[in-house]
Amino acid sequence: MHHFMWIDPLLTLELILKGLIVGIVASAPMGPVGVLTVQRTLNKGRWYGFVTGVGAALSDIIYAVVTGLGLSLVMDFVERGTAMLWIKLAGGVMLFLFGLWTFKTKPAPLRPKSNQKGTFAHNFLTGFLVTLSNPLIVFLFLALFARFEFVTSGHPVEQILGYLAIVAGALGWWFGLTGTVDKVRSRFRVETIGKLNKAIGVAVMLASLIGLLFIATQK
Repeated sequence: MHHFMWIDPLLTLELILKGLIVGIVASAPMGPVGVLTVQRTLNKGRWYGFVTGVGAALSDIIYAVVTGLGLSLVMDFVERGTAMLWIKLAGGVMLFLFGLWTFKTKPAPLRPKSNQKGTFAHNFLTGFLVTLSNPLIVFLFLALFARFEFVTSGHPVEQILGYLAIVAGALGWWFGLTGTVDKVRSRFRVETIGKLNKAIGVAVMLASLIGLLFIATQK
């Protein structure tokens, strides 16, 4: 009766840390919304770029929750052990492919400065819709959730805190990115986006390979 009234502190901390990592990794690649955020930071100001990222983060958490619910249903019907091992292996492979795609992605050119800034609500909404229009993000969350074993059963409170951590990680990324771009705006070049994508891609591929190696050595 009282099982759900208590929070497992270690599991909560673990899910919060994993959620922060998932939120950052899902937001970091400089795809369409990343370029849009940088562009608006340069052309309109930091906070216009940041609210664009906030819109993207809201869309991300919607896809994250949908993915998590779907994965939890699958986990309820498969046995632990061998099935979970294959899920983690698949997640590691998908994460590596995502890192490779990020590494090879070439940034779109930045648009020239516009005199129309629009409202914060408009910038937020477009960031939300640009991200929402890419349902392939589900595969990224599926890979991340499988790789980090993010989804747990029987711990709804801890899981909710984990999802909130995903939002916090995403917002932290957008806050840091827009702040950095705003400070170096006079020296910022579009090539920087490409270099950032390559660095992120390498980091994700290395992390996925280390994870796959760890899984392969487990008995």
